[in-house]
Amino acid sequence: MCGIVGFYGPDDVAHDIVFGLTALQHRGQDAAGIATFDDNFHLCKGNGLISDVFKPKQLKKLKGNIGIGHARYTTQGSGDAELAQPFTTSYPFGLAMVHNGNVINFRSAAKRLHEKYHVLPKTSNDLELIMYTFASELRLKNLDALSVVDIFDAVETTQELVKGAYATITVIAGHGLLAFNDPLGIRPLVLGRRDTENGPIYAFASESTCFDYLGFEFIKNVGPGQAIFIDKDFKVHYKNPYAQPKAFCVFEHIYFAREDSTIHGRLVARERVRLGKMLAKKVIESGIQPDMVIDVPSSGYFAASGLAEAIGVPYRRALVKNNHMGRSFIVSSQAGREDIVKKKLNPIREFVDGKKIAVVDDSIVRGTTSRRIVRILREAGAAEVYFISSAPPIIAPCIYGIDMAMSTELIAANYTEEEICRYIEADKVIYQSIEDLQELFSEEKGHGGNCFACFTGKYPTGDVTKYLRHIQEERQSHRTDKKGPDNNTMPSVSAKAPAPTEH
Repeated sequence: MCGIVGFYGPDDVAHDIVFGLTALQHRGQDAAGIATFDDNFHLCKGNGLISDVFKPKQLKKLKGNIGIGHARYTTQGSGDAELAQPFTTSYPFGLAMVHNGNVINFRSAAKRLHEKYHVLPKTSNDLELIMYTFASELRLKNLDALSVVDIFDAVETTQELVKGAYATITVIAGHGLLAFNDPLGIRPLVLGRRDTENGPIYAFASESTCFDYLGFEFIKNVGPGQAIFIDKDFKVHYKNPYAQPKAFCVFEHIYFAREDSTIHGRLVARERVRLGKMLAKKVIESGIQPDMVIDVPSSGYFAASGLAEAIGVPYRRALVKNNHMGRSFIVSSQAGREDIVKKKLNPIREFVDGKKIAVVDDSIVRGTTSRRIVRILREAGAAEVYFISSAPPIIAPCIYGIDMAMSTELIAANYTEEEICRYIEADKVIYQSIEDLQELFSEEKGHGGNCFACFTGKYPTGDVTKYLRHIQEERQSHRTDKKGPDNNTMPSVSAKAPAPTEH
C-alpha cells in the first residue's frame, strides 16, 4: 500500500506535491519520491519520511508545472532506495510514473515484455513492469501525431496484459498527465481541481483528504479500468471504465485510509462507526459486561465509539499514542513492530485500573501486537480485557498491495477463536461477522462491489494459486538464514507461546 499524487497546472507544482504526500504519509513511511518536468525531468527520491527526503534545497530543483509523487510502503521486494518511485524512461517522449498496488503476473508479463519488445526490467518493482508495458504499446502509435485515442489504446492493452491491483499516474512529457486504474478498481484514486488566477490546477491522489488540505474541489473517483488524461491545454479526457463489477479493497475502509477521507461516496469515519455498532449484537450475545470501551489508536477510534454508543457503555481514550512512532502495520519486521507497540502506546492507569475493558482494534492479523496490548492493559490494572476486532477473521493473505503475510502466518487461518483468545491472553475475543461486513458494503446499497478476499479466500482476479506459491517460495528463500522473532512460525496457543510476526 502506497500513497500517490499527481499535479498539473499553470505554475510550479513541487510544493503542492510535497503537501499532498504529507497528507498521505500514513500510506507509506519507507521511502518517498517526486518527479517534475519543465524541459527535462527533475527527480528526487530516497528512504524515509516526506520531511526527511524533501528539504528546501531539493525543492528548488524540482521545477515544472507538472509532476508526480509517491510515499512508499514496501510489500514485495527489498526496501532499497533505488526501488523508490517515481520511475522514468526517456522513450517515447519521456515518461515518469508512480503506482499503488501489486501486480500478480509479474513473471509472465516480464517474460512477454522481453520476448515481444526486447525490454528487460532491471528491478523487481511492479511499477517498472507497468511503465515499460505502457511505453512499449505507446511506441506502436504514430508518435508524430499522438492522439488521446492512441494513449487510451495503450492503456487498455496494458490493463489486459498486467493483472492485479494498481492505480497509476503518469507524466507524458510535452503531452499531459495520465491516470488509470486496474479493471477491478481495487485501489483508490481520485481527481480534483483548484482554480487560480492563472488557470486551473488538476490533481490526482490516493485519497480525498489531500484535497481538503490543498483547497481542491473533489471531481470524481477514477473508476474501475478507467483512464483520465489531462492534455497540454488542460482539457480533461475520459476513457470509459470497464463494464465488469468493481472490487474495491474493503480493508481501506477498515484500516488503511484516513478517517477524514471519502471513498466512493462513503466517509471512512462514518463507516467505521457503523462497523462498531454492528458489533454490539455479538458483544451482547457473548454475555460480557464491560465497564468501558476503549480503542487501539487511531484506526480503532470510530468503531469503539460506535460500539460504546450501541451498548450504552462509556467510551474512554485510555491508550495514549505517541504520534511520532509511525504505524506498526507497515513496519517490515516483527522486531520493529514489537518495538513500536511498546513505545507508542501508554495506558492511562486511572481509567483502566480495576475495570473490565473492551478494547477495539481494526483487526487481528498475526496476534502478537494484540497480545502486547492486552498485556499493557493488564499491567495497568485492568480486571478483565475483552479484545474486539472490527474486521472479521483474516484467513487469507492480501495479494493486492497490503502486506498481510502468508496464510501460514495468519492466526485466524490456523486457530479457533478460543485458541486465539488464549494466545493473546484476553478474557474474550470477538470478531466482526463477514456477513455483516458484506451487507454493509453490499453492491445493492448503490456503492459498487468490494474485495473481501482476505476474509473469504475468494480473489476477484480468479485463481491465484500459482502466485501465492511464488510469494511463499520468495519469502522462505529470503528468511532461510534468519533466526529469532522474524521466523515464519505460527504461535503455540499456550500463554507463553513464541511470538509470530505481526501487524
